[in-house]
Amino acid sequence: MATTSSDVRVLSHLIGGDRAAPAGDLIDSVNPADRTDVVARVPLASAETFVDAARAAKAAQPGWAAVPAPVRGQVIAAIGQLVRSNKEALSRLVTREMGKPYAESLGEVQEVIDTCDFFLGEGRRLYGQTVPSEVGDKQLFTFRRPVGTLAIVTAANFPIAVPSWYIIPALLAGNAVVWKPSEMTPAVGDAFAEIMSRAGLPHGVLNLVHANGVNTYDGLGAALEAGLVDKVGFTGSTEVGRAISELAGRFLQTPILELGGKNPLVVAADADLDLAVEGALFGGFGTAGQRCTSTGTIWVHQDVHDEFLRRFTAAVENAVIGDPTQDVLYGPLIAEAYLRRYESYLDWIGDHHTVSGSTSTGQITADAPRKGFVGDPADGFYAHPVIVDGVRPGDDLYAKETFGPLLGVGTYQHLDEAIELANGHGYGLSSAIYTNDPKTAFAFANGISAGMTSVNNSTSGAEAHLPFGGNGLSGNGSRQSGIWVLDAVTRWQSLNWDYSGRLQKAQMDTAVLPADLDFRL
Repeated sequence: MATTSSDVRVLSHLIGGDRAAPAGDLIDSVNPADRTDVVARVPLASAETFVDAARAAKAAQPGWAAVPAPVRGQVIAAIGQLVRSNKEALSRLVTREMGKPYAESLGEVQEVIDTCDFFLGEGRRLYGQTVPSEVGDKQLFTFRRPVGTLAIVTAANFPIAVPSWYIIPALLAGNAVVWKPSEMTPAVGDAFAEIMSRAGLPHGVLNLVHANGVNTYDGLGAALEAGLVDKVGFTGSTEVGRAISELAGRFLQTPILELGGKNPLVVAADADLDLAVEGALFGGFGTAGQRCTSTGTIWVHQDVHDEFLRRFTAAVENAVIGDPTQDVLYGPLIAEAYLRRYESYLDWIGDHHTVSGSTSTGQITADAPRKGFVGDPADGFYAHPVIVDGVRPGDDLYAKETFGPLLGVGTYQHLDEAIELANGHGYGLSSAIYTNDPKTAFAFANGISAGMTSVNNSTSGAEAHLPFGGNGLSGNGSRQSGIWVLDAVTRWQSLNWDYSGRLQKAQMDTAVLPADLDFRL
């Protein structure tokens, strides 16, 4: 049923604790499974509005940092409790606004709860160290201090889990935040910001701005120039991440970057093929292939290539696709723009490639139907899953990320070749290998350049207490989740305390062993 204008909620920004009156161009957030359903209407802020939010965060941050870390942890716990109490409603909203199956949405919201549970404890574990001095009557200490104000920009494919990876540890560490969620998922962003604001955060510590990419970039640049932003976090494409990195670098800042991936999955000759098929199906086509950790290319040992491809093709052909409120492998793409971009990737299929199984590609329609489709494909932005065999170096399908249900397959003879193929495109986010040989597994883990690897599991999946992040074209080595993200949202301060009553000059006044001491045995 179509949504009438009177039914649609108009969202607002959250700046300094106040809901800013809607201003600027309004855009509709549309349910990608039912294009007649307008989830919310959102104003897109100007660059000046972004700067206003950064100014509010900068003003609020010192007071928040002065709150003892264990008390800040109690606020994080309250956020987690509120998310838990609203888990089903939030999950339904995620499914409605970006189209992932409800079961996946439940898992995404649970990731927020897990993140809060973990960082509650870190409020009592923001440990520094005491360090022995090389001179007497002197003590050395180290402390974690908040970096200040963080500007966080996140994507639509994980509209609540990934933001929590930035925001929760940043708040716990005593920082203030300006968050710009994807304009494709503003209702989820609004709901999460409302929950966090009701958990006890002082006004201005968390600020929410809805904006397009151009105004966000311009606003971020102006905020950096004014000294209002001390750290930038960005999740999105490698192209935009490079621009964000260049912008932050002008101000001698190192951003947190979680970018794209071309995540390899290697199937060894001794692999459990059914298990590998299951992992490839979930990793390659879960969330319609719209995860940063989605499997990009499967490299299969030549001895098992034909059998693996036969089983995998059958699994894909039998997979249920459609209405994301039902039990399906995947639902629609996030928006029509994502569907059209996905269709452009199909032009990369060359004469030396073979489309395995069904010959239908592109959008699922009445003229290009999908067997067993759940619902009416005309309602939303649905795409056929495509397996392309024969991928090799030099192909666009080898070198470039394909954000959608398109998966390449290639062969290898020796493990060294598989590792070379897995690394050759320059991305380094996630990876996986299926093998029953520990030597093979450890050799792959040692040789792969990705920041994350799995053995006998898919390329997708994260846990709140494990570092998440990539290298090369996938990021700058920064990590999210677990204690490792604290290195991004805090800065180390060293303190030396001399109580000798005289000036002691390190190295110059350090006691040393006598020069004539005989060390011979």
